Amino acid sequence: MKKAEKAVLGTWRITGMEVWDADYFDMEAPAHITIRSHLTGELQFGLVQGDLDARVSSVDGVARVEFSWSGVDENDPVSGRGWLDVTDDQAQGRIFIHLSDDSAFTAVRAA
Repeated sequence: MKKAEKAVLGTWRITGMEVWDADYFDMEAPAHITIRSHLTGELQFGLVQGDLDARVSSVDGVARVEFSWSGVDENDPVSGRGWLDVTDDQAQGRIFIHLSDDSAFTAVRAA
């Protein structure tokens, strides 16, 4: 496993979002993105839940995960893409909902 892959694996607790506040993004469960060893995972924020397919690279020494995802938003099918840049136990990124909203976010490695 490459160093960049090791850096991004695990659960990332979303701590802030540009478009939505914590009342929304933590509505059903703590907002998070999880990346597993086979570069699959899941995300949840607000009423959005999805499975993701990830790719890892390194940009200027920072581990980056780029992913596509599909799932539901209030039981309606949705999909999108996103990215997450990881520095130690801190991360920042952006989640896109296909043909809809997108939001920057910050996250920390979950204990």
